[in-house]
Amino acid sequence: MITLVLTNRNRDLRIVRNCLNSLKKQSVQDFSCVLVDYGSDDDYVVKLKEILPNHPKIQFIGCPVSGQLWNKCRAINIALKQCETPYFFVGDIDLVFHQDFIKKAQNLAKPEEVYYFQYGFLSKNESFKTKGFDDYTVEFKGTDEVTGTTLFPTDVLKELNGYDEFYHGWGAEDTDIHIRMKNKGLTVHFYNREILVKHQWHPKAYRSKNSSHPFHSQLERINHAYMVQTQETKRTQANRFSEWGKMPNPKDYEKLFWPNHQFHLQSSNLQLQAFLAQLDNFENETVQLTISDFSVLEKIKNKLKRWFGKKSIPFLSMEVINNLILEEIIKKYRNNPYQYSFNRQKGIIVLTIYRAL
Repeated sequence: MITLVLTNRNRDLRIVRNCLNSLKKQSVQDFSCVLVDYGSDDDYVVKLKEILPNHPKIQFIGCPVSGQLWNKCRAINIALKQCETPYFFVGDIDLVFHQDFIKKAQNLAKPEEVYYFQYGFLSKNESFKTKGFDDYTVEFKGTDEVTGTTLFPTDVLKELNGYDEFYHGWGAEDTDIHIRMKNKGLTVHFYNREILVKHQWHPKAYRSKNSSHPFHSQLERINHAYMVQTQETKRTQANRFSEWGKMPNPKDYEKLFWPNHQFHLQSSNLQLQAFLAQLDNFENETVQLTISDFSVLEKIKNKLKRWFGKKSIPFLSMEVINNLILEEIIKKYRNNPYQYSFNRQKGIIVLTIYRAL
């Protein structure tokens, strides 16, 4: 038997309906399905839950992590820790599945083999049409580098501590687990005999500079470099020194509304480094940091001081500060309840974090 996990954050509900409807139409219904919503907006979650009664097979897990970096790996691992079936399938909420997908996946499943499936990408126009799976026209096929939909033996995936939760944002996490499976000695197959999953078009809203949601401009490149090092070192296990698949505690997240300490800084490298060093000293307390950019006049005065050899402030751009803070969260505080926003128009960053030890 297979457990299928789908992860979601604020994805267009039309896309979600299409995905869940394709699972409802499976010729074989002997499977479990977990939908992990990782940090969607509150009003969105209300609407999402209105859809779920039409899909009683779906087990819903809600994670109150709005305002955090997207961490698909943690969302997957939350479902993996609860999985009791011999096979675990990682899918995407923006897919539609062939009606015989589960049937064929069950026939492929083997204890020492991994299968991932070729995507058929739909155009924007085609994605907005309501059709049966076979009637959708594929604009182009994905190559073997598209690794997002994979069938695993559950016990091996758990032995490797699941997906590597270092990966935040998008990119490389799926390839990383394939590499570690190969390092473990399993055979990883690319199934391209036929198209069994079709990808619905959607905009990449997370990259919009008008959004205040957490976004690191270089994170995809860091993810790729990290993945390459996994390959070079032939590593198998991830998350060796941190708890993986940790379910967020809603009561801890409520503490974000009541900061014990508030810091108001400007975009000075000195002040930022001091704050990041101090953060380790808080225990079971909520800390809120607000960083604002220097004014144009202050920057000009500071530049003049440097020209004349006077003591000046080593300020950083707000984008650099944004990236430094998010990197620190990923490396050290990713399991701590936190909320983060960056208003690029106003030049203001706000981090609120509960240091639970």
